[in-house]
Amino acid sequence: MAYSWFKAFHIIGVVVWFAGLFYLVRLFIYHIEAEQEPEPAKTILKNQYQIMEKRLYNIITTPGMLVTVACAIGLLVTQPEFLKQTWLHYKLGFVALLLVYHHYCARLMKQLAENRCKWTSKQMRAMNEAPTVLLVVIVMLVVFKNSLPTDLTAWVIFGLVVLMVVTIQLYARKRRLDKEKQLAEMTQVPQQQA
Repeated sequence: MAYSWFKAFHIIGVVVWFAGLFYLVRLFIYHIEAEQEPEPAKTILKNQYQIMEKRLYNIITTPGMLVTVACAIGLLVTQPEFLKQTWLHYKLGFVALLLVYHHYCARLMKQLAENRCKWTSKQMRAMNEAPTVLLVVIVMLVVFKNSLPTDLTAWVIFGLVVLMVVTIQLYARKRRLDKEKQLAEMTQVPQQQA
């Protein structure tokens, strides 16, 4: 019975943790892009994003991570034979990468608050995809366990990464074209009024 409770709350923790990680880096992107806004909007937006980032990290993301890790420990205590399975060793390795990512986000949050972050919004968009790749790998390991088709999995991950890169590039191009169109419309309005 304890195993089922740990498993249920482990899954809930994972969902909360990933939701927080996905949204946190999205806020970082907006925080970086606020730098391009005129005053007072720039200061207002950056202050608001800073508040949102801290609350999200401290109230949702970190507790989700703690529940995930605590319940994972509970699962391993109730089923110690899992520690002998190879797939779990790989899973724990990817989870370790996710923990590093989580704590690196705290570092970026501090840099953004101190106006020391050197990342561009495009670079941050790419970073925002890292937990997606980790999520796919971790879920596939849990579902397939030791029978994970590694050749197919490698192609799925490769395809996912390529799709993300292409999507980020297309989105950046769309934003650039939209901005150029908006600028062109703004310069035409004063000419028509004259």
